[in-house]
Amino acid sequence: MLTNVYIDGFNLYYVCLRKTSYKWLDVHKLAQLTLPGDTINQIKYFTARVSDRPNDPGVANRQDMYLRALKTLPNVTIIEGHFRSDVVKMRLETPLADGTTSLPVIKTEEKGSDVNIAVHLLHDAHLKRYEQGIVISNDSDLAEAIRLARVELKIKIGVFNPKPQRCNKDLRIAASFHSHLVEENLMNSQFPSQLTDAIGAIHKPSSW
Repeated sequence: MLTNVYIDGFNLYYVCLRKTSYKWLDVHKLAQLTLPGDTINQIKYFTARVSDRPNDPGVANRQDMYLRALKTLPNVTIIEGHFRSDVVKMRLETPLADGTTSLPVIKTEEKGSDVNIAVHLLHDAHLKRYEQGIVISNDSDLAEAIRLARVELKIKIGVFNPKPQRCNKDLRIAASFHSHLVEENLMNSQFPSQLTDAIGAIHKPSSW
């Protein structure tokens, strides 16, 4: 089947890749290995730009290298959301000795990716750009968009949990079928250590 793949980049990274050696991931190879009987049409990768942190000053450069690597794949489109930081008061699990029960903290959230995935999934379905849609995420916020594509537009939509376990209940109900990513496919879907784009050489980050 002509298949579009919609990847929740942060869900994939934090749930599946962060503590592994598979972060230098060629998502086209992964899609081919995961769906060997289908024609991979377009892959949309949803993420947001991160900033360096005091405890991780190289995170922005590593992400930039990876996004450049993804852009070498002709059928991959990167759709960016954004990060939002707010100062909010949060309750302490145990009050301090002086009676303080809450403290201001900086809360950083990635915004936009779940909405962007839902919009692109439905928009592409309306335009009949695919016969089958695959969502790589375990975010239940995507359930309604998946259900609408399946029920109203009569398109087969599968969900793959990045973690090797069942998808959450809402996604299982909404989707045509569900599964999870396989470690062997992740291992066999790595970019070469060095690639080249119009800017120059792209090197796999040494800490990866």
